[in-house]
Amino acid sequence: MDGLAYLHLAETWETAAGQTRSTNSKMHLNLAYSPLLFFTFALTILNLVNPALAIKKGDSGSEVAKLQKNLQTAGYFSGKTTGFYGSLTRAAVKKFQADNNLKVDGIVGPKTLSVLKGKPEDASIEATEKISPNVDRPEPSSTATENTNQLEDTTKNQPQEPLFQEPSLPPFKTETPEAQDSELPPKKGVNFPANTQGKMTLKKTIYGKISPKSIVYSGAGLFFAQNMMYSHTITVYDRNFKLVKTIPDTVNLSKFGFSKFKGNYQGSPVEAAFSTDGKYAYVSNYQMYGSGFRNPGSDRCSPAAKHDQSFLYRINTQTLKIEKVIPVGAVPKFNAVSPDNRFALSSNWCSWDLSVVDINKNLEVERVKLGAYPRGIVVTPDSKNAYVAIMGSSDIAKVNLIDFSVEWLKNIGNAPRHLTLDPNGKYLYATLNGEGNVAKIDLKTGKVVDKVSTGKAPRSMTISDEGKLLYVVNYFSNTVSKVRTSDMKVLQTVKVNSSPIGITYDPETNQVWVACYSGSIMVFQD
Repeated sequence: MDGLAYLHLAETWETAAGQTRSTNSKMHLNLAYSPLLFFTFALTILNLVNPALAIKKGDSGSEVAKLQKNLQTAGYFSGKTTGFYGSLTRAAVKKFQADNNLKVDGIVGPKTLSVLKGKPEDASIEATEKISPNVDRPEPSSTATENTNQLEDTTKNQPQEPLFQEPSLPPFKTETPEAQDSELPPKKGVNFPANTQGKMTLKKTIYGKISPKSIVYSGAGLFFAQNMMYSHTITVYDRNFKLVKTIPDTVNLSKFGFSKFKGNYQGSPVEAAFSTDGKYAYVSNYQMYGSGFRNPGSDRCSPAAKHDQSFLYRINTQTLKIEKVIPVGAVPKFNAVSPDNRFALSSNWCSWDLSVVDINKNLEVERVKLGAYPRGIVVTPDSKNAYVAIMGSSDIAKVNLIDFSVEWLKNIGNAPRHLTLDPNGKYLYATLNGEGNVAKIDLKTGKVVDKVSTGKAPRSMTISDEGKLLYVVNYFSNTVSKVRTSDMKVLQTVKVNSSPIGITYDPETNQVWVACYSGSIMVFQD
């Protein structure tokens, strides 16, 4: 990069992308410039033999263009690929570094470049959440990603019925948020000021070696945070906000009966779901790392690519050890356990289907084809039906857990991501990541009866024990909204740390735990 910069200086002063350079400003090389020319060629050769040299603001050339394309793929850069490292590129790099627990300096060294090139999905990874083929994709992948990207529907795409047999890109359009220094996570030990205008007040902010993709209450006093993907850990906390244990995602698959896999393997935790009694946690792994896993999925994928299948971990909440490993589909995202403790369900992002696991046998007994990018799951109180959000569409699948037939709730909204159900099973709530709304659906009619806008890219949500309140994280607004379910009115919005993506509710304490992907967990008292 430095060599390219010096060569550019030998011609004229470097200008930013979009500016024109007059022809008479071009400098002609002669003998007086031979030392500079020699130095330039030396630096260029050094760059070629030493790729570890950092890319920084002011650089230009093919390596910068590649960087911009990688940032586009990861969902952090929405500008044109100019090959010039200007302020927009630097802001995108800094946002990426902050979201991935890297040194936030805007300089792309070997470590930043390695994480960027190896990044599969929405860290962003949930990113996409709706991309149109004729639109430049600034988000982490053109699907509904799971990473760190905002989706806002600016198109009027007509919803289409999901077709498993015809892999296609989801009808998403994504929008990259403005990457500003103020969006970076606060320093360790500094609590974010609470919003004093409502009832929710900040009680505790938890830091550590974490990058929580989700936070889930066990129902028995424990909170599991899945630190996706490169932390390779699950951190477990109690009600006193104390770290009880850090569970590594490393397993020896051969010891669990998978003899073809020798040695240790790592997973990449995404979400967790608990048995009704809180005895077991089921944790999905975005992908597996190790010999034999050669084709990992990404945020933009289809069954035709035949991506690696992955696993659910069953963790005993007493010993906090992984005691079962259960094969499921490609890139399992969300999990749910039926209230009768018969099934654990996993939505498989890249194989476009639902794994149904018999809990007693610890074995997948059914694979239900659904369509592009299944995500959120809820099971009815009677355990007879499961609803699955299909992010690559505007629809929600209704899966019969008796005969595994599928019906559809049509035209719910753009890119439904997360689902929750009221305790009586009358209303279903869906975050519509592609349009920034939360929908209320009457399950008797299958129709949307109300919608409310909570913020940019509503991701996950949780519901109070009696079903009167929803708590929604707004990924790109860096807020949590409290919504009254009776009239879908936003009662309060509180500011949180960067990239809130997971949320859970403790009914015994009326506390809301919020997972911020940027590296913290915030607990609010309501």
